[in-house]
Amino acid sequence: MTCLNKCDILYLFKQVGTEGEKTMAKYENDVRQLLTLIGGKENIQAVSHCMTRMRFVLVDPEKADEKGIEKIPSVKGTFTQAGQYQVIIGNDVAVFYNEFTAYAGIEGVSKDAVKAAAKANQNPLQKIMGALGEIFAPLIPALICGGLILGFRNVIGEINFFHNGTESLADISQFWAGTYQFLWLIGEAVFHLLPVGIVWSITKKMGTTQILGIILGLTLVSSQLLNGFSVADTPAGEIPVWDFGFAKVEMIGYQGQVIAAMLAGFVLVYLEKFFKKHCPEVISMIVVPFCSLVPSVIIAHTIVGPIGWKIGDAIANVVYNGLMSPFGVVFAGVFGLLYAPIVMTGLHHMTNAIDSQLTNLYDGTILWPMIALSNIAQGSAVLAMSVLQKKNERAQQVNIPACISCYLGVTEPALFGVNLKYGFPLICGMAGSCIAAMISVGSGVQAFSIGVGGLPGILSIKPEFYLYFLLAMAVAIVVPFLLTLIVGKKKLSNTDFLGEDIEMTAADTEKSEADTAKEGAAEGIATAPKEEALTELKAGLSGKVIPLDDVPDNVFSQHVMGDGIAIEPSSDTVVAPADATVNAVMADTGHACGLTFANGMELLIHVGVDTVDMNGEGFALLVEEGQKVRAGEGLIRFDKEKIHAAGHPSVTVFIVTEEGSAKNIEYLSGMEAEAGETPVIRFE
Repeated sequence: MTCLNKCDILYLFKQVGTEGEKTMAKYENDVRQLLTLIGGKENIQAVSHCMTRMRFVLVDPEKADEKGIEKIPSVKGTFTQAGQYQVIIGNDVAVFYNEFTAYAGIEGVSKDAVKAAAKANQNPLQKIMGALGEIFAPLIPALICGGLILGFRNVIGEINFFHNGTESLADISQFWAGTYQFLWLIGEAVFHLLPVGIVWSITKKMGTTQILGIILGLTLVSSQLLNGFSVADTPAGEIPVWDFGFAKVEMIGYQGQVIAAMLAGFVLVYLEKFFKKHCPEVISMIVVPFCSLVPSVIIAHTIVGPIGWKIGDAIANVVYNGLMSPFGVVFAGVFGLLYAPIVMTGLHHMTNAIDSQLTNLYDGTILWPMIALSNIAQGSAVLAMSVLQKKNERAQQVNIPACISCYLGVTEPALFGVNLKYGFPLICGMAGSCIAAMISVGSGVQAFSIGVGGLPGILSIKPEFYLYFLLAMAVAIVVPFLLTLIVGKKKLSNTDFLGEDIEMTAADTEKSEADTAKEGAAEGIATAPKEEALTELKAGLSGKVIPLDDVPDNVFSQHVMGDGIAIEPSSDTVVAPADATVNAVMADTGHACGLTFANGMELLIHVGVDTVDMNGEGFALLVEEGQKVRAGEGLIRFDKEKIHAAGHPSVTVFIVTEEGSAKNIEYLSGMEAEAGETPVIRFE
């Protein structure tokens, strides 16, 4: 028996040495390095992978040597998100993952298990801030839209441009007067009825019944109640009440109230989970909704609503009075200085609630302009790094997209990808933000509400403060840019300036190309019959084609995996952009695949953002690895509604991960495309 086992083992070794040798040898050194640099087997709590990334939950993230890991040839970058340490590999991540787990002697786990482990690795404050961020994230588009609408209404209806400053556009035009009135329909829905969205988002986040959350939110802003914005102007004796004989409860609405709505939402979630746990399944459908909703409404209007109102007003008053006090400029300077580090901790999510409360109490916010200025300052630091590293191609692949996204209000790529990496750009950006914030608050600059961050932030600023905000913007651009340039010239090494491959000269390149040509001729490649040259790739989906920079995923928008385009889909089936061979699939999730074309070009297709978390729900993979496909042939079918219901964008990316023999590649965007018909990538 022992002999048989030995023979079996020898046979297995032979199989690996013959059939699997190439695969195993491909990443052997990289795998060994990664395991060592990440802190060893004992530092890995959980590991999984998606289409492009290894996803680790580490016992001690400090043990991971980030700089060393990023120097591994097969690693294209690293970042930390939601408690996960992610290592970007690319199309071959499945091969790399299998080789890594085999070498390390550990078992991979599901994506859900990794996420659960990541949350368990967070401290209580991180968990609270993470939950707060997830609650407000679905609401931000509406708040931004509402802020822009209020700004536009103010321009057309409140500012007297005509007849010597006595009339507005709405006063002299019936069309604009009607527009002014109509737009309040949306503005009221966003700001007055905000509690509905808050309670809904809480129930969605906590996994309870969302329609009950919507109903609870509606009871907080019902037209039967005295509008919360009218309470201050209503005499105490005229406030309506519910008279129960033994007690009277004021019929006050909570329009625009953030804290009160959040407390009410958590009461509902707790009660529903409690009754679900203790109620027999056969009567759960009747008992749980009734016993959850009715007490929640009562508690909301008698206990947590009034308490939340007081807390929200107190926080808003402290911030407002602090900024408007004689020491307001100092307060602003501290906020401007520290906001970028606050973003890196995740604590910045709490400012959304404060901004909303300020908007409702004071008809505007002085906090948001400083946030927009901080975005600009960090973007300007990255712009300076882009100038300093103009000859470092690898650095520019991160610098340029990060700068653009930062100027548009998304700072994480800049903070984690550039500024924190080098240190001094972060500090230079903080210095510029500090000065700009002091100018903004010192000039009394106010925004209508939360708006678009970065440079477009001026659209949310009240027009009477435009000039002051422009001055603050100029400071936020110039100061970090100059400081970063000055410090960078002293701090950066030649490798930072020029990249690690500067030793390769033009002569070396030419020699290499000549040698390659000779080798090809010797192998008979030059005499092979020519096929019709591939010069373009058609759209893999019907829908709007957008630049890769606009994709809400740092790995894609920073072009870490390569350049490409993205499509906001109007169809439900991804098709082959040209004749190709399927070189990779995500068989377990069905959300991504890779193609290789005749010219050696490789294309990564990834449906949605973070859709790996859906574990294949809503996806149907129509091809398998190694299969040859014709142009227009179906690759992946997906359910867009299920993707959105899971909280993920459905935008689909098409990234050229290997250029092959293609030259002068052009990426087309900004148009509506027809699947299999509209060219989106052209090349020679």
